[in-house]
Amino acid sequence: MNVDVTPLPGIGVRKEIELRDGRRIGVISHRDGRTALILSRADDPDACVAELPLTNEEAGALANLLGAPQLVNQLNDEHKDLPGITTRRLPVKSHSPYDGRPLGDSALRTRTQVSVVAVMRAGQVHPSPTPDFVLAGGDVLIAVGLNEKLDQAADVLARG
Repeated sequence: MNVDVTPLPGIGVRKEIELRDGRRIGVISHRDGRTALILSRADDPDACVAELPLTNEEAGALANLLGAPQLVNQLNDEHKDLPGITTRRLPVKSHSPYDGRPLGDSALRTRTQVSVVAVMRAGQVHPSPTPDFVLAGGDVLIAVGLNEKLDQAADVLARG
């Protein structure tokens, strides 16, 4: 799928894709750091039906919602022949004891035998995070392990 990038002089940059019904959905990244989600009309791709301003935290959460499922599905496909192994998204909530702390402080692998293979943050994938990778509220950890161990890992992230 092609992403069209359009400079908007004095405003910022518009990045969008065309949906199958002809409408376009995208993001305007303003020069001052603001972000807006936009949706165009089907009959006029330059006419905006809706513009939703997003905070940086909201934009990051939306990016994680959209990006993490594809990554999880890809990883599940790659280890579908390994019985019992599952990939799951584990959120780091803003009130998590590990918000602002290095991944290594959680000792997830030691405590739960779960491997963190990536961290999704604000639409960016950080593959193979090291123990010194500092977690932030809104991050989504992509973890691999047995179902019961993944449940334990989610509990560790939520409660410590």
